[in-house]
Amino acid sequence: MFPTFLARHLDRKIHLIVDGHPVHRRLSIRRWLADHADAIQMHFLPGYSPELNPVEILHGDLKRHVAQASPANRTELAAAARTHLRRRQNQPKLVQALFRKPEVRYAAA
Repeated sequence: MFPTFLARHLDRKIHLIVDGHPVHRRLSIRRWLADHADAIQMHFLPGYSPELNPVEILHGDLKRHVAQASPANRTELAAAARTHLRRRQNQPKLVQALFRKPEVRYAAA
């Protein structure tokens, strides 16, 4: 069965950029990917390379803005993080700009 997230992208191949977590290298995952090679391809980042991971750039953005909120406890920290991520969700142009950084431009192609 094809996952629903792929159904929306059947007209083009999905390139999934992943870190080296063991779950990404499981035999069951490799078999599934082999069966769906025409629709999805995984690209593995080097061992430790946060500068090449677009998600890490978003994490840095989140950390900077949450720190400015100066949360006093976990509840305030969670609320500040949710607020900032919701704001970014409504700012797709800004998120796209993160992919224009030279280190992660490969992910936008």
